[in-house]
Amino acid sequence: MRTRTATIVAATLLLILTAAWAQQQPSAASQNLPASASPVPSASAKAPADDPMFQTRHPRYKLELGDTFDINFDLSPEFNQTVTVQPDGYITLRGIGDLHVADLTVPELTTNLRTAYNKILNDPPISVTLKDFEKPYFIADGQVDRPGKYDLRGDTTLTQAIAIAGGFKDTSAKHSQVLLFRRASEGWYSAKIFNVKKWDKEGDLHEDPFLHPGDMLFVPQNTISKIKPFIPGSSMGAFINPATF
Repeated sequence: MRTRTATIVAATLLLILTAAWAQQQPSAASQNLPASASPVPSASAKAPADDPMFQTRHPRYKLELGDTFDINFDLSPEFNQTVTVQPDGYITLRGIGDLHVADLTVPELTTNLRTAYNKILNDPPISVTLKDFEKPYFIADGQVDRPGKYDLRGDTTLTQAIAIAGGFKDTSAKHSQVLLFRRASEGWYSAKIFNVKKWDKEGDLHEDPFLHPGDMLFVPQNTISKIKPFIPGSSMGAFINPATF
């Protein structure tokens, strides 16, 4: 977890700077681009409300490394077993062998188990019960009063999570560019920039997203504008692979 958090933080500054630079660039018309052409969109060009990844309110839990669960066979109890997700994302099944299960939901896992065991059993009814798993959490970092890892209990929005972390540091927080990182697939994270300052000013929180387990919010400093001249010449987009940093 420490490694994952560190790599996300390392990616954060580049994303903020690139998005800020992209927003400052001239339009297609000012660059004499043909009418059919369009510039590459910045990470924040699309409204957060249009992104399905940030609209989902009640996502299903996905298996992580180290999770333990029971597999029960109603008609073939000799195959009942308790397994743990190994560091490579696999489990070892009795009578079947290895099966990759990391990042699967319990319904997806159940379907894959039935498919695997259908090779030696006739359409076996299987149930899965989680025993030991990663408790829901979120991480708050950057210019908040109490950075750290917090339990995610019930429905929690981005602004509520900021409040749980003690709120903004008044003198250094960039309220208009709060980043929310969300895991998109193994090794990749989707990042969105949210203008919390605008929400507070207008008293409108309809775009305030609900957090998912494992989300990380990052509040940057005001000083990023001083570094913008050194930003590369094109937007890096909304997705970051921490392994590249």
